Amino acid sequence: MGDWRRTHYSLEIVSKMEGKKATVFGWVSSVREQGGIVFLIINDKKGTVQITVHKDKAPKLVLEKLKYLREHSSIGVRGMVKSMNKAPHGAEIVPEEIRVLSTALRQPPFSLFGGRIPSIDKRLDIRAIDMRRPKAQAIFKMRHAVLTAIREFLISRDYMEVSTPKIIATATEGGAALFPLLYYDKEAFLAQSPQLYKEQLIMPFEKVFEIGPIFRAEESRTVRHLSEVVSVDVEEAFVSYEDVMKLIEQLIRHLVQALYEKCKEEMKLLERRLTTPSSTFECITYDDALKILDKEGLTVNWGEDLSTQALKALGGVMPKFYFIKDWPTSIKPFYIKPRDDKQDICEAFDFMYGSIELASGGSRVSSKRLLMRRLKEQGLKPKLFEYHLRTFDYGMPPHAGFGLGLDRLMMVLTGQENIREVAMFPRDQFRLTP
Repeated sequence: MGDWRRTHYSLEIVSKMEGKKATVFGWVSSVREQGGIVFLIINDKKGTVQITVHKDKAPKLVLEKLKYLREHSSIGVRGMVKSMNKAPHGAEIVPEEIRVLSTALRQPPFSLFGGRIPSIDKRLDIRAIDMRRPKAQAIFKMRHAVLTAIREFLISRDYMEVSTPKIIATATEGGAALFPLLYYDKEAFLAQSPQLYKEQLIMPFEKVFEIGPIFRAEESRTVRHLSEVVSVDVEEAFVSYEDVMKLIEQLIRHLVQALYEKCKEEMKLLERRLTTPSSTFECITYDDALKILDKEGLTVNWGEDLSTQALKALGGVMPKFYFIKDWPTSIKPFYIKPRDDKQDICEAFDFMYGSIELASGGSRVSSKRLLMRRLKEQGLKPKLFEYHLRTFDYGMPPHAGFGLGLDRLMMVLTGQENIREVAMFPRDQFRLTP
């Protein structure tokens, strides 16, 4: 690069810049010669810009550099902007100097522009290059917009962003598969939820959220599961599960609106149309779900969790956003509060889109005695949770919260059928690289 620095992104090279100089950087996506004119298309994070070289007028050094240019090479171009209707944004750059910063040593095994796209597994092997595809870039630009909008939404409502440990001593979800690791002379695990920490954090801060990775050693390879995902966790004091369900409704509407404001071109490229959800999402109880499934010819005994088959059947009847609430206490985590009027039902909910579970949450147990009982009922040893239980000696307030899977949410918002398409470098049972 030397003393060169970018003066403009591709998106800024427009016809009103006629006669002005610009320096752009990017990677070469196309080299084409026609009638003594060489057309280069350079991509950067904002889009594309056309570089037009007239071989009979161009400086010798520019012509020399053209000999070594290959697609995917990283280059810098300095030159004069000229109006050109057929060029991107109605303008091109006539180069006075080209600097080849890094020459591509090989070409990817598939085309980034058109042609047959190979399977996700093959593309993941060279993921950084795969993400140069316009549709892949659209997905991750939308993901960035969603992350930004989530933070804006929660911070504007006085939630404080927190960070909790990802190396833990014991499980936070009974029965969840953990990744063990050696922690000096002790056994530790990768966290599969920040649940217990965020509950403790509402004691000093009342309203907290975290956006971070969680890890689950599930030996299943499906289009909806990964071993490492990003979770949006929210916890709040002095509220119930009904309150946080309303918060989710408001959040989803905010995210859809944000995408329409910030990602119109990306949504157009993905052929994705989102309708702003209604003010109140449909809400059914667990018992209602069983009745719907029974009408669909699928019997689920009361107290059983809803299988993949059951969720698919339910999603066929309810294809949009909705809640399932009031679950059997026995199949929800120990920290979920049983209903006061009926202890075998708890104040829990799952937030769904069709057959896809996006979030789960509920009112939490705030009584130490009840929490110890719930631990024992689920076959867990209270002694292992002493660090958590002791905080309940100091006036744990009533509280509620949820964990929302960002990756699954992005599947819905971008219209992807495989969760690996919306994770930059996905991890599952069979993939540890790149």
